[in-house]
Amino acid sequence: MSRFPADSVGLVTPQYQTFAEPLRLACGRMLAGYDLVYETYGELNARRSNAVLICHALSGHHHAAGFHSEDERKPGWWDACIGPGKAIDTNRFFVVALNNLGGCHGSTGPCSTNPETGKSYGASFPILTVEDWVNSQACLADVLGIDTWAAVVGGSLGGMQALQWTISYPHRVRHCIAIATAPKLSAQNIAFNEVARQAIITDPDFHNGDYAAFGVIPKRGLMLARMVGHITYLSDDSMGEKFGRELRTDRLNYDFTSVEFQVESYLRYQGQEFSARFDANTYLLMTKALDYFDPAEVNGGNLAQTLEPVQARFLVVSFTTDWRFSPARSRELVNGLLAARKEVSYVEIEAPQGHDAFLLPIPRYVAALSRYMNQIEVDR
Repeated sequence: MSRFPADSVGLVTPQYQTFAEPLRLACGRMLAGYDLVYETYGELNARRSNAVLICHALSGHHHAAGFHSEDERKPGWWDACIGPGKAIDTNRFFVVALNNLGGCHGSTGPCSTNPETGKSYGASFPILTVEDWVNSQACLADVLGIDTWAAVVGGSLGGMQALQWTISYPHRVRHCIAIATAPKLSAQNIAFNEVARQAIITDPDFHNGDYAAFGVIPKRGLMLARMVGHITYLSDDSMGEKFGRELRTDRLNYDFTSVEFQVESYLRYQGQEFSARFDANTYLLMTKALDYFDPAEVNGGNLAQTLEPVQARFLVVSFTTDWRFSPARSRELVNGLLAARKEVSYVEIEAPQGHDAFLLPIPRYVAALSRYMNQIEVDR
């Protein structure tokens, strides 16, 4: 008997797809060839009309649901919403989750070997944009025989990809679920990303991005970048509820090096854990893609005009205490869609967890997502 819950997709195996056709990038460079790693859950129906694409956020990857082994303790990052009978029901949908190009979990990225040099790309890997990711995802869809996605779903940076899909390939997306996201970053968000990048770039072990050649990683910089980012993913209320001003010991040490407060310990742990599993060059790439995303720029900032070609129906979700991607930014997207005369549903979820709420099984959130996904036709 399997130890996995009945609503789990169970054991899953990552799949790899190699693309020999060059990919032209927004930065003007070409990627001669590349690999994408992905997972699938559920079965593609005969009409190939039930496919759902899951787009990951900054530090996400292809392992969105299920387990890689019987011994794996934690399931994929969105297991709460993907599986039999769950919001994204694998009894109905064929779900595809991939690691973006430029990632560090199997898809071609800075850690990969450059076939021209025989060494890792490192700092020579090209800058990527959300549009580049969507174009590579479209190539994967072609290989899988998926002409049209029943839905493209994503939170945060993943929501930007879902939105870009409807703009770049309007005939290939029937529904778009954009969660805790925005049509472009605010100046404050760009500023946070720049602080994180500077923490990495100024680390003595960064070596202009070629740290692999020196057998080191910019661990301190990556830790600081993650600590800064993690603060922005939580709300003041959630941090207060988790940690308050609790001390780790029964007295203060009156120095600058001791870890005295529980919140300090938590942030250092998060930074250390992240620096052991994520690549610094990938972090730089992902944050730049966030900064560059602004599909309305080609139309002078007119979002409604940019959304004119869109054919998908939308569900837009925001969270009350998310100050990184506030509800106001989601409403900006909703207003643009309405001005472009598109079909859109909007729900604002009361949640104290801040930006991280989009990853959590909050009952009203899950109910709204389930209700929307359940009304998507899969046999058309």
